[in-house]
Amino acid sequence: MSSPSDLVSTMIAAAKAAGDRLRLDFAEIASLEVHLKQGHGDPFSIADLRAEETVRAMLAAAYPAYGFLGEEGGLVEGEDKANTWVVDPLDGTMNFLIGLPIFAVNIALAREGQVVAGVTYQPMTGEMFWAEKGKGAFLNGEPIRVSKRASLGEAVIAVGIPFAGKPRHAQFAHEMSLLTPRVAQVRRLGAGAIDTAYVACGRFDAYWEQSVSAWDMAAGAILVTEAGGLITDTLGRPLDLMNGTCLASTPQVQADLLAILQPIDTGAAA
Repeated sequence: MSSPSDLVSTMIAAAKAAGDRLRLDFAEIASLEVHLKQGHGDPFSIADLRAEETVRAMLAAAYPAYGFLGEEGGLVEGEDKANTWVVDPLDGTMNFLIGLPIFAVNIALAREGQVVAGVTYQPMTGEMFWAEKGKGAFLNGEPIRVSKRASLGEAVIAVGIPFAGKPRHAQFAHEMSLLTPRVAQVRRLGAGAIDTAYVACGRFDAYWEQSVSAWDMAAGAILVTEAGGLITDTLGRPLDLMNGTCLASTPQVQADLLAILQPIDTGAAA
């Protein structure tokens, strides 16, 4: 068992507190008021707002000068311009709202734009993933590593599917037409943070998405790299949290996946 640093311990405590609140709200789904952000398929509820406020308050108490970028509240700059929390308080909101217990609290710390620590917590399973730069990646205190499966033909890969209001539907269809004949299995969990954590612990060999937000991939970026994997954008460039695409994978399958994920037009690469 490994003990996290004070920094990561604070993140873990915040994730657990938000997760406790989410479990209570999950038991009362029918009574939650639901709103739409961008249109069909992108809902949020009071559960999202409560979870974000819980995380924000606990992190601010420990590190009051840090900035905060949250899915629900946007960016609040701190006095310390170098450090910003990047938080999705409820990744997998649609799963949550339909009663599917696959969702997570996602907390990362970006320093000068680079993720240096991350936590992904699944309240319904009790799985706590965490990583810190140079210190490895862990699941409930035990070290984790990416899969050793050697080829794309053996690989189980996860994907984020664009819903109504999201771009790159044609790109996604093209990718799937090339990938499904070549891989062992494809999974869609509906929570990118969990997909990425599962790459880190070897359950999946890769996860990619062509329209993903910073708070969905930030914690996963450090989890995957500290577990021996690779994370880039879908063109193979260094990951940019604001770029909107990501590919997390084992070293064994990255090159094959990048060859398949090439854009079909200039708009898909934007």
